[in-house]
Amino acid sequence: MVRQFSAITLTLALLSGTLWWLRRRGFSGWRRRPEQLMEVVESRPLAPGHTLHLVRVADRAMALATHNGGCTLLETRAWSDLRPSTEARP
Repeated sequence: MVRQFSAITLTLALLSGTLWWLRRRGFSGWRRRPEQLMEVVESRPLAPGHTLHLVRVADRAMALATHNGGCTLLETRAWSDLRPSTEARP
């Protein structure tokens, strides 16, 4: 019985180690996507239960506020409009 328990423990340890290693190498999903269409760029907590998110969807940027009652779209702009300008400000 000790031998069987040891074999199961070793198998589970090897499986856990392999999954950890794969996750660290970036293979967390079963299928890899060439590029993400949507990503959360930044999030800022405002108050308990209230958060401000900057979300990029394709070439659009959206400011979203999440709260206990749901989600509110605050503003939408082109992603290129949010990039900082290279000109020096006075």
